[in-house]
Amino acid sequence: MNNNIDTTTEKLEDNELHAIRREKLQALKLSGNDPYYQTKFVRNSDSKELKEKFDFLNGKTVRIAGRVMSKRIMGKAAFSHILDDFGQVQLYFKSDILGESYEAYKKLDIGDIIGASGRVFLTQKGEISVEIAEFVLLAKSLLPLPEKWHGLTDNDLRYRQRYVDLIANPEVKQSFVVRSKIIKAVRNCLDKRGFVEVETPILSTIAGGAAARPFTTHHNTLDLSMYLRVAPELYLKRLIIGGFDKVYEIGKMFRNEGMSTRHNPEFTMMEAYSAYDDLYDMMTLTEKIFGAIRKELKVKSIINYQEHQINLKSHFLRMSMSSAVKKYSDIDFLQCSDVSSILLELQNKGLMLDKNTSWGNALYAAFEHFVEHNLIQPTFITDYPIEISPLAKKKLGDDRLTERFELFVAGREMGNAYTELNDPIDQAERFKTQEEMRQRGDEEAQPYDLDFLTALEYGMPPTGGLGIGIDRLVMLFTNSNSIRDVLLFPTMKPIKNNVESLLRN
Repeated sequence: MNNNIDTTTEKLEDNELHAIRREKLQALKLSGNDPYYQTKFVRNSDSKELKEKFDFLNGKTVRIAGRVMSKRIMGKAAFSHILDDFGQVQLYFKSDILGESYEAYKKLDIGDIIGASGRVFLTQKGEISVEIAEFVLLAKSLLPLPEKWHGLTDNDLRYRQRYVDLIANPEVKQSFVVRSKIIKAVRNCLDKRGFVEVETPILSTIAGGAAARPFTTHHNTLDLSMYLRVAPELYLKRLIIGGFDKVYEIGKMFRNEGMSTRHNPEFTMMEAYSAYDDLYDMMTLTEKIFGAIRKELKVKSIINYQEHQINLKSHFLRMSMSSAVKKYSDIDFLQCSDVSSILLELQNKGLMLDKNTSWGNALYAAFEHFVEHNLIQPTFITDYPIEISPLAKKKLGDDRLTERFELFVAGREMGNAYTELNDPIDQAERFKTQEEMRQRGDEEAQPYDLDFLTALEYGMPPTGGLGIGIDRLVMLFTNSNSIRDVLLFPTMKPIKNNVESLLRN
């Protein structure tokens, strides 16, 4: 089947087609057939039901609606396909049944939206179809759709005009159906374990909870500078202090940072906090969440992602950051506390760092350089240095490290978790260190949050916290290389247009 075939119109430039369609619309309005006058159309079937229940519906009259995707006129009979929420279905139009309405059908354009009723039958070629007894034009398409045989393949245009992408490439829709199912699975997994879903502020006077540069805005009434949140962490921990034992939030975060196939300025995050638990409980919870997603999507334990086969069986690998660095670079950070020697050894292996780099920052830099891209199978990396973990509890026996892990799959970070720091004195000192970093120009350092420290002084139980990026989960389970493929409307630099001139005309 070739879609977008219209034997009544020769190929014209888009602007000519636009003008012709506007003329058709004007003629319809003048004749009293304004398609936009219709307020609703009652349907009782769709393309999915017609296929699944054909034996029952065969010979019965149904009412369906959708977008015209093809048009083949053969004298006094014609075939069209319409696209609805579930796919396409063929419609059969006959002049002796429709009478004068057949001429109205011949004037339809590819992209028009119609409602129709008629008898279900099977064509000689075996295609489920509807013989139309009557139809109505519900919306006129003034712009031509991309030709199906060429499709909408320009990624920049696909992301900018997702609505056209979904029409021209219906398979794209499936990724967003999967996205919805993933969020549902995460939510159900947490709900079943006693977590309470809550909402915390998106606008705040302090952008804390993550090392990230925030977006700044202004509240006119209060004459106050505010920030879009970079993380909900500090508010969720306030709720733990207030007496909630298990809380979580799924929502948008905003970070004013670079863009890449992995990063979008606004993204969706799930964060969960559980009183009396630690990072090892968060590992178990993470594995349970992945299991719940697999069950919801009905996928096996081994999935394909790009060129890799990823094994998502319940127990993921566990490795400390220092042991991972030693494995992939042969540098033993734990056995060497002399930073200058470490920096020299890193330099000899191709990693140049500033001479003032601390031991912990050097460890993390070595991890990013030598290790991260090698972590293909799901792996929990633990024991993060304290310099980059200002909200995590210190590791017992080594104050240089913290009780923190990040989950890596296919060389990408998927989740982040701590045994949360609940010592207000220690937290105040770390905020102070972070504030000094901000004073030196580090825009990603944590701000000093006095209200959160006040809350901590009332006492927070030992707590495990977990954050998982929803967008990267969807990328993994839809085999998508770019985050833009799993966002309906990714952030794009606007195209310069001449709106003022259009308004003047």
